[in-house]
Amino acid sequence: MSLLIDLVEGARADAETRRVTTPYAAVESLAATAPAPLDVLDALRPADRVKILAEVKRASPSRGRLADIPDPAALAVSYETGGASAISVLTEERRFRGSLDDLRDVRAAVSLPVLRKDFLIDEYQVLEARAAGADLVLLIVAALDQPTLARLFDFTTSLGMTALVETHDADEVERALEVGAGLIGVNARDLSTFELDQDLFGRLADRIPGSVIRVAESAVKSAADVAHYRKAGADVVLVGEALVTGDPVARIQEFLSA
Repeated sequence: MSLLIDLVEGARADAETRRVTTPYAAVESLAATAPAPLDVLDALRPADRVKILAEVKRASPSRGRLADIPDPAALAVSYETGGASAISVLTEERRFRGSLDDLRDVRAAVSLPVLRKDFLIDEYQVLEARAAGADLVLLIVAALDQPTLARLFDFTTSLGMTALVETHDADEVERALEVGAGLIGVNARDLSTFELDQDLFGRLADRIPGSVIRVAESAVKSAADVAHYRKAGADVVLVGEALVTGDPVARIQEFLSA
């Protein structure tokens, strides 16, 4: 069993547990009364300099524990102060040590768009994201068959949210474009092996039309890494580990000048 399958199944099981105490209808009601989502595509549209999608990330399967982050809201405020354009919050509990409470706390503390980053495979999880205040959700092409990807993409859009559609190869980019994604990520990390390939973004960027916002994900430790992605055509760079293990304000400002 690949790591991705393990992560998806864990997220599915945790969602089923939450569904027992908070049924679909209850989450649907909470989502309907949540403040309207922010305009993510406007916030992340291409500009003269790269934009940073800053991540609240306590741990990862490949690196283990990164940072305790006792106050996700305070970290998110630091990200906003540093100049990030949006904030990603990992809500996966088992390997990344995140939660929906982290997402709620971050949403209440900042004015930037907020992403629920998790392994989503059904509408219940998307509704949870909206109810917690998310403006966008992550849809991983490798984790979804095409009908499910299209269904969840359309459902996300119907809620006023934006989908960041994550890809890992040329076929997945085509699948993302087929459902109409306006925000496509290329993850340098293989979610089966967790190996990194920083040049993957550059090999796939030309396959993503200029009308679509391009997000480079993973393998960012320095301003040179951000510059590498920017040169290859990235409009946005998602950064997590480098921010939670250093001075987030200084790091973001350094990355913005790359």
